[in-house]
Amino acid sequence: MAPEPTTVDARPTAPHRPAPRRAAIRRITRFRGPLLAFLITSGAFCAAWVARGTYPFGNTGRALNDQANQYVPFHRALWDLAHGQAAGDVLFTWRGGFGQQFLADYHTYLGNPFSWLAVLVPRAHVDLAVFAITPITMGTAAAVMTVYLGKLHPGPWWQRGVLGAVYGLCGWALSDASYIPMWLWGLVALPLLGIAVEWCLEERRWPGVALLVALAWFGNFYTAMMATMAACVLLAIRMTTRDMTGRQRLRALWRAATATGTGILLTLPLLLPSFLSSGAAQPTRAAAFDPVRIELFLAGMLPATHLWGGRPRLYVASLGLILAGSFLLNTRVAKRTRLVWSAAILLVAASFQFPPTQYVWHGLAVPNGNPYREAFVFSGMVVVVAWLALANRPRPLHLALSAAVLVAATCVLRRADDFGGWTWPAVLGGGAVSLLALVLLRLGEKRRFLVPVAAALMIGVVFAESTVATAGADARRARERWAKPVATSNRSIGDHFEAVRAVSGWPAYRTDSGAPQSAYNDALALRAEGPQYYSSYLPEATYKALEPLGYGFKNDGRTFFGADNPVLDAIFSIGARVRPGTTPSSWTGSKFPAPPLVTVRTAPYTSPNPAETVYARQENVLGATVYQVPPVTRGGSATEPAYSARCTPGSEAYWYSPAVYGTVRSGGGPRRLLEDRMTGVTPLGTVPASGLVEVTLQTGTQGTDAGAYPLGCLDRTALDAAVRHLTATGATAVEVGGHSITATLPTAAGGTAVIATTAVPGWQCTAPLKPFHGLLAVDLPPGTTEASCTFTPKGLTPGLAGAALSLLALVAVPAATRLRRRRTSGS
Repeated sequence: MAPEPTTVDARPTAPHRPAPRRAAIRRITRFRGPLLAFLITSGAFCAAWVARGTYPFGNTGRALNDQANQYVPFHRALWDLAHGQAAGDVLFTWRGGFGQQFLADYHTYLGNPFSWLAVLVPRAHVDLAVFAITPITMGTAAAVMTVYLGKLHPGPWWQRGVLGAVYGLCGWALSDASYIPMWLWGLVALPLLGIAVEWCLEERRWPGVALLVALAWFGNFYTAMMATMAACVLLAIRMTTRDMTGRQRLRALWRAATATGTGILLTLPLLLPSFLSSGAAQPTRAAAFDPVRIELFLAGMLPATHLWGGRPRLYVASLGLILAGSFLLNTRVAKRTRLVWSAAILLVAASFQFPPTQYVWHGLAVPNGNPYREAFVFSGMVVVVAWLALANRPRPLHLALSAAVLVAATCVLRRADDFGGWTWPAVLGGGAVSLLALVLLRLGEKRRFLVPVAAALMIGVVFAESTVATAGADARRARERWAKPVATSNRSIGDHFEAVRAVSGWPAYRTDSGAPQSAYNDALALRAEGPQYYSSYLPEATYKALEPLGYGFKNDGRTFFGADNPVLDAIFSIGARVRPGTTPSSWTGSKFPAPPLVTVRTAPYTSPNPAETVYARQENVLGATVYQVPPVTRGGSATEPAYSARCTPGSEAYWYSPAVYGTVRSGGGPRRLLEDRMTGVTPLGTVPASGLVEVTLQTGTQGTDAGAYPLGCLDRTALDAAVRHLTATGATAVEVGGHSITATLPTAAGGTAVIATTAVPGWQCTAPLKPFHGLLAVDLPPGTTEASCTFTPKGLTPGLAGAALSLLALVAVPAATRLRRRRTSGS
């Protein structure tokens, strides 16, 4: 009997599907290199803070120069904006400078996407968030560079991660931009645009290229411009070194050009207003570019250097320098590739020293500060050739020769001015460990157990050397007067903020945060509405309005300070002021009558006092005579001149001498500091019963002239009457929006409505604008009972139109491509 046939199940069995798991593993492992680069970079930077006891890891101040004066206050303003507590909106701020545009400031100072971390913490800790932006941005730059290196040449993830960290910890980042959050985005932009270049060469992801360009330019247009120029260099290098036909090169150029234009157009609503605001800003006297001596330029390439002043910081860690030095000798790399990359790096370095090309790097402008702000481009290119050398297994002999050249160069350049104290340890110690690690890595091709040792050494030497370089740069920089770290949060600043809040009454009146200032942008930081403002975009119109009235300023007029003067308070509707209290770190606020933000003038007024005096100019704006301006008699010595004059007893004496640096004292009153243009109108005290005002200056500058009429005596009764008149005839109601103001007027008699803000470009009103001593004023025809003005940054409307066209292109191009493919497949 035959056996029964075996029954076979005809249903298909469920196949084994390891692919999704493998794909998930690949996705996870893809991030190992970038994550390693991020951790090394941010960890080394924070380790330097710990080593120096820098806040928040110690009592040493962290904020220096513009970080304290601009970036922390602007981020506090961003916090207020995000939480609905700002006096203004993204287009305009009523805080600082008596009302200024804000869009260009946002794009310039708050464009780094990580700036929004500041809105996630309590307002009192915004400064900590600002400090954290630095290691986070540097770590992100290192991570993105790791991805870019992988696109240039395949290789182990951890090796790419180490060299990505070498880029993130380059000298420019550590020494020049570590306290400038928005510039640091340029460090991210360079590898981002490098990835975009690779996509163009592969003829892939045109919309992605445009979005990467937009992301770079949204962060900070200044360093993005430099990164974009560097991307052009990278594109030229890659088209030269790749095997491509002429047609392929033209297509790559076309894709790059159109995607770049589209990406930049996306940022036009920010970019164009910023450009136009820059053109309307108060000019500065930037010096012509003067290249440093060649030995100083070359010394800036040595690891862990920090030369004084505006000198180039071009270095990367010793590991990167040794690998880059071996690149030209590595015969595993194609000869054309070696020659083209090496020539490009030399030409880029030379362009930093040649004035015409240096101006091109900086957008045809003279840098107001360090003239080597594009140094990160050089460091990025050095890291790229270091990776190409490492990925092609450099020979130990070539590595040793490169290390020897580094030591010899250090020896030759050791006598350069301010040669870095940590350079020799970095070159000898870091270089020796780097060389050992690279040799072990090569030996690990046959002895695999050596590879983890080499990896540990490479990671450790980059971490340690960069930590030392960061700490050394911070320590040396802190010795410079401009870079002395200051506090951005303490008991005094907290009490100051609370005192401002206690007397605030916006928009019924303004509150002046008073002096001494914690930062140049105290009005933003403390939620006040005074004149204090520091911005590269402070308009020339604001300077021309405030300087003649006796407000102090610096930075060629891009920074304004307050002035404790009741006439100026009346002009600008300041009805509260904060002053230091009787105990240390305490502050007290006081309120006093002030006219509304909008007042009405029915007839022109000309002061009877000498027209060239600050006191007459104040009276012309106020519309009333409130000062007695007597001639003074000069005596004393060359360095201690004495002045005397007679005023009405009981009046209040004020002094204004913008050409004097020293101290001023009247009678037995306190000495007050005069810092030439930084000090505005200064109170001296009450005129004694004798009517004789005796003023003594102390100055180290011989021949200093206080002017013909430095003294003004204020009649407080007359001022009070003027304030009552302006209040009675001024607006009965004022509504202030984010970037608008509307006033209801008491009569319909006509005249001129004067708004207590400067006539900066961008205001449009329901009535014709009228010149009024630099303040915003509108003509009121008879019968007018309301005046309304709205601020729109110049360039915003065409910028929005350009961005809309760009968005249309981003949608249309992939849609057209998809439609063409469907037609092709259908046919």
